[in-house]
Amino acid sequence: MRAGRAAALLWRRGVSTVTHGWWPVGAHYRAGVPASASPSRAVLDVAGHAPLRPAARTALLEAFDQGWADPRRLYAEARRARLLLDGAREAVAAVVGARTEEVDLLPTHTAALHAGVRSVARGRRRHGADVVVGAVERAAVHAAASFVAQRGDGVVARVPADRHGKVDADALAAAAGPRTVLAALQHANGEVGTLQPVAAAHDALRRLGVPLLVDAGASLGHVEVGPAWDVLAADAGDWGGPPLGVLVTRAGVRRSPDWPEDEDRWSPGGVAVPLALAAAVALQDAVAGRAAADVHRRALVEEVRVRVAAEVPDVEVVGDPDARLPHVVTFSCLYVDGEALVTRLDREGLGVGSGSACTSGALEPSHVLAAMGVLTHGNVRLALPVDVRAEDVRRLCDVLPRVVADVRAAAGATGL
Repeated sequence: MRAGRAAALLWRRGVSTVTHGWWPVGAHYRAGVPASASPSRAVLDVAGHAPLRPAARTALLEAFDQGWADPRRLYAEARRARLLLDGAREAVAAVVGARTEEVDLLPTHTAALHAGVRSVARGRRRHGADVVVGAVERAAVHAAASFVAQRGDGVVARVPADRHGKVDADALAAAAGPRTVLAALQHANGEVGTLQPVAAAHDALRRLGVPLLVDAGASLGHVEVGPAWDVLAADAGDWGGPPLGVLVTRAGVRRSPDWPEDEDRWSPGGVAVPLALAAAVALQDAVAGRAAADVHRRALVEEVRVRVAAEVPDVEVVGDPDARLPHVVTFSCLYVDGEALVTRLDREGLGVGSGSACTSGALEPSHVLAAMGVLTHGNVRLALPVDVRAEDVRRLCDVLPRVVADVRAAAGATGL
């Protein structure tokens, strides 16, 4: 019996879990208005931490009853948990076009990225310890690449991006040499929305015998990712599942763990079955509603891009205007501190993010924006939830000119 079908039979109420399409999808939920918040508030940046989808919440609660046991044990409850876990992996595999045994689940997206880079580098260590990465990759990829290179006396080749944040596929392949063990290129940049030429990069690198790790943390569940990858990392929290990392490795890619031995070789300690099941259900829900969500959010993103550029002085809207994610938009305002701008918008009831990647202890500009050669300060990033209301996005556009002017005036940056 296939894992998904076996898992489907385990629900108390006879409801399938993840593989046969019986789970109710398309349920409406208000990410912009949390139940405990004022109805005037709207959260317009849910990148990596989207609200849990209703179908996923139902699956999560049910799995706490049905899948609480240790799936590595042999008694009946443990076998039932194992079937649910295998069903979750099967569902994820079906969405990305892989085999169930190629899917590993890890506690976080960062852990998945680290494990992907480290295990492939370890498995291919006879070739060397060089890694090629795009300059706009996530910090976790840069950190893992540096770790591998330093430990193996290798180098990290960082391939530049253009002003839209796009990395040239030929340049990525040209940076690979005989000691290159892995190349990494995100499917799309989660900070500015730009889609990367992963298909062209994959073709070029395959001719060189270099595997490509594709970070789909900002893409999976929002757009079609496609088959152009050897290792794929994703983030369940981004598509409305619980925090969980996904790592998919094609058969034939040599890898080896560089961490202590564990019964769960690729995910030491394993993952919680309820989280795995909820993540898979959320992904199915996201894919089922993807077309409608794309039309809805893409139109609002375009409206933001046009209005912000026209109505806010000294602003730069960044990212590719066409080849982009449907829900992400970023702009930077001259003479404005990003943290101050985000704080002021929060007072207006609008939760937005900032690509400045600042913390209270280290005001460092975004390495992505710096690599693009665009304005790095006064940055605002929107990653719209699937059910975002048009009136909330338009309210942001309405108040933004005044808020930017107020922040500039408070900083003494008027008349410049």
